[in-house]
Amino acid sequence: MTEARPFADTSAKSLLLVDSNADERRVVSSVASRADWSVVGASDLETALSLLQGPHGREVRCAILSSWRGEESSQIVEALCKEREGLPIIVLADEGSIQLAVDAMRAGASDFLGKPVAPERLLDALNTHADRRRPKGELAPLSEKLAPDLSLEQLVGSTPEFRSASAVAAKAARNRLPLIITGESGTGKETVARAIHGASLRAKGPIVVVNCHAISAKAIDSELFGHVAGAFPGAFNERIGRIVEANEGTLVLKEIGALPADTQAALDRVLATGEVRPVGCNGSNSVDIRVIATNSRQLDEHFHEGLAERVNGTKVHLPPLRERSSDIPALARHFLGRIAEEPGMRPLSIGNDALQVLMRYGWPGNLRQLSGALFRAAVHSDGNSLTADDFPHIAIQSRFTGRHSDKVEGLSKASSDQAMAGSGPVTIFDAEGHIRTLGDIEADLIRLAIGHYRGRMTEVAKRLGIGRSTLYRKLGDLGIDTSSAA
Repeated sequence: MTEARPFADTSAKSLLLVDSNADERRVVSSVASRADWSVVGASDLETALSLLQGPHGREVRCAILSSWRGEESSQIVEALCKEREGLPIIVLADEGSIQLAVDAMRAGASDFLGKPVAPERLLDALNTHADRRRPKGELAPLSEKLAPDLSLEQLVGSTPEFRSASAVAAKAARNRLPLIITGESGTGKETVARAIHGASLRAKGPIVVVNCHAISAKAIDSELFGHVAGAFPGAFNERIGRIVEANEGTLVLKEIGALPADTQAALDRVLATGEVRPVGCNGSNSVDIRVIATNSRQLDEHFHEGLAERVNGTKVHLPPLRERSSDIPALARHFLGRIAEEPGMRPLSIGNDALQVLMRYGWPGNLRQLSGALFRAAVHSDGNSLTADDFPHIAIQSRFTGRHSDKVEGLSKASSDQAMAGSGPVTIFDAEGHIRTLGDIEADLIRLAIGHYRGRMTEVAKRLGIGRSTLYRKLGDLGIDTSSAA
């Protein structure tokens, strides 16, 4: 049976939604319709194939299978792929083993999202796959199951910009003050926030993560501060807010810039007084929290001045992946190691030809996109080592980035080869292939040591074989920002 909107508007983005559960179809249809998708539902494979073969079947831009039922679902995906080669198919399934993602992608699915899936995440996946200007299968979001908690020491990266950010993060972990982590989408802001919490005195306390962008303006106050029964229509029961849940721990506010102005002011009062008042309540609760904010860009001039001053006291800026191409080989091996630990996966190495392809690409989706591309390649690989042939879409796009294989993002061939070999965490050669000055190399080495030893300057000095006073003098002489040191 069909439902939702028919294929009436040929200019609309048409979505084929396959699921035998009518309630599931209604939920997904509601989300997709908000972004002007014309949704047609099918309760079974026969109906879905009939729709694709019908007069308006070519208008379907994407398909969603909103439940995963093992072999039955695999057969549906395979049949849809056979009927329409290249049709993007997104599978939704209850959170569980990543084995589900492996099974879905091996059947031919383009993407896998765990339920419950945030509406903006689903729409992002839909729009990504429906964009005909983008090669299919490489730019989709991937389950955060491939991004487990890491310590500060386990964060992968040796470029000066990343090590400087790590050093600031290491120093921030030792105090209780709010801070903000900025960087483009996919650069690992939440991973760094969790690492800071894990290295802090609050590590034994809870870490509560709130995605401010994913919660409506009407619901955000209740989400953060809680509410009492009867506070507003539909508030039948009391709700504990996320701030109270984070008491004696860390509250991570993702995309803090999305908070409404009134909520910004209320949050500023909480941080100033240590008191949180639930919506509709005359009293308040005392809390002891540390706020780590993240945002994709610098807070704009309209953001609440007092709250901005609090979180901007310490800034950790994560560079985009295109600015740290020499880190890609180490990151690729790190992600492949994580992937190999998942059920249904196996250890894989990666060849230099594949690394050259990855290093030439611009990675607009940053680490998240790199992780997804490696996962997808690993799922479909038959060999023991990934090659350039395992990344066809990335290779095609790399041809249009203007990067030459012997000079990747300012790296000489010598230093590029060094990065692929997994050695030399401090770059020895400059962009022209010449040896860098001792001062520049020493500055990078000191930054690396500060990040590696989490800002413990006595330990840094000891490992570098110099006195603490000498270390501070070198920090000044070399122009290294001492705010990353203690």
